[in-house]
Amino acid sequence: MGALRGVDLEVYPGELVVVMGPSGNGKTTLLNCLSGLDDIDAGTVFIDDFDLHAADDATRTEHRARRMGFVFQSYNLIPVFSAVENVELPLLLLGRKPAVARKMATAMLDRVGLGARLGNRPGALSGGEQQRVAIARALVASPAIVWADEPTGNLDAETAEAVLELLLEVHRDGNTLVLVTHDRDVGIWASRLVRIVNGRVAADEASLR
Repeated sequence: MGALRGVDLEVYPGELVVVMGPSGNGKTTLLNCLSGLDDIDAGTVFIDDFDLHAADDATRTEHRARRMGFVFQSYNLIPVFSAVENVELPLLLLGRKPAVARKMATAMLDRVGLGARLGNRPGALSGGEQQRVAIARALVASPAIVWADEPTGNLDAETAEAVLELLLEVHRDGNTLVLVTHDRDVGIWASRLVRIVNGRVAADEASLR
């Protein structure tokens, strides 16, 4: 795991920030520290004026559930749950009534093009379809920010392009997105491009597109 040193980064609402850099230099560590998945040794992280690392584990977990969405390279779907059950789970954990959660999950899966695959478990879905389920799950609770760690890394080029287009659509709809990738083709779509080298921010610049 790459160690971070002296990182100072501010993400504004509605931005698409792409984090790039060599493998093992701290990109995923940065995302995990900013989202509260990993602890930090020093410094602060604020999400909507909430001091993430000053909170106890239970409060931090609840805030993460309410205000953040996650998309991982490995999808992280529950294999015994159907697509709609995977997507509605965050809502149920937040106390939504089952009928409301099911309706919202169904609508979100329809939005990502999987309205006909609601009852399929992850094993019956392609990699691209699983990632679309993961994106639907990340968005269903209307988070303040979506974190995506190499979301196209396990996909073939054509499927990766389709998933990237979906994430860009998510961004165009006004969602704040922080995306870790090694793919230069993804980086060109950023509002800002942050380069991490040896655990430090080597560059933080506006996109040239």
